[in-house]
Amino acid sequence: MTKKVGILFGMEDTFPWAFIDKVNELGGGEIVAEPVTIDKLEQGADYGYAVIIDRISQDVPFYRAYLKNAALNGTYVINNPFWWSADEKFFNNALMSKLGIPLPKTVLLPSHERPDSTSETSFRNLKFPHDWEYIFNYVGFPAYMKPHDGGGWKNVYRVENPDDLWSKLGETEQLVMMVQEEIIFDDYYRVYCLGRKYVHIMPYEPRNAPHLRYATTHQTEGKELEKLLKTIHDYTITMNEALGYDFNTVEFAVRDGIPYAIDFCNPAPDADRNSVGEENFAWIIEHAAKLAIEKAKEYVPGTPNITWGTFVKDSIK
Repeated sequence: MTKKVGILFGMEDTFPWAFIDKVNELGGGEIVAEPVTIDKLEQGADYGYAVIIDRISQDVPFYRAYLKNAALNGTYVINNPFWWSADEKFFNNALMSKLGIPLPKTVLLPSHERPDSTSETSFRNLKFPHDWEYIFNYVGFPAYMKPHDGGGWKNVYRVENPDDLWSKLGETEQLVMMVQEEIIFDDYYRVYCLGRKYVHIMPYEPRNAPHLRYATTHQTEGKELEKLLKTIHDYTITMNEALGYDFNTVEFAVRDGIPYAIDFCNPAPDADRNSVGEENFAWIIEHAAKLAIEKAKEYVPGTPNITWGTFVKDSIK
């Protein structure tokens, strides 16, 4: 029986079509890929996909509901839509701190403005003022401030001192913001991780214009580079096993030979040929198709097939 692999995507054009072509090339007629099409969504209905790659539901709640319904019917959704709905960056940092992954020092701040439908009495458990002296001494300056559940470099600020932080915090309205130590790095890497086993380490320069961020190379050399890349590989596997993501990127800033995990919650990461370059694009297409075919071959209709990370699995008693 032919098994279907679907991809759910929005405005991007290079990755989805190349992925579909590669699955159809490697699937040998047994596994076929296509864009997901939705003309109705009935509760509990099975729409026949063995695997769906999700590239857009972070922006479209209707699609997230579609994917959860598909998962109930046995579709292997990449990435798990239930976990992604619950996930956020501050928790991920806290989890990695328990796993021994080097991290920038990080604190979480309450939103500058009260959330809708709350009042001053909703915050009686918060002590005002916060212990700003501790926070500033712990994190240090300069620092970075970013939403605890955001992405795509939206609402990210570099803050130089307490007054600068308070001024920029005033622009964030109801967002809950993390404040992180700035890591002055010697090397920087962005790492694809697929299926918690396929790892592709890419030198990356976040200070460049977006189309030039992959136009860089290693600053570390020789045996130190070998050691560094092995550590990055192992940290990447450990982190994605804990989170349960099948398609993710991890970013590391390397200071004094130590890779600090900067960002590791990117379950719809950039895979555009025009930004990642031909070599990286070829890798992600090949391995995304390989993973999708593997999961399609394991598909059993009506049997839950989504993946949970070790944090969730180990928490079940």
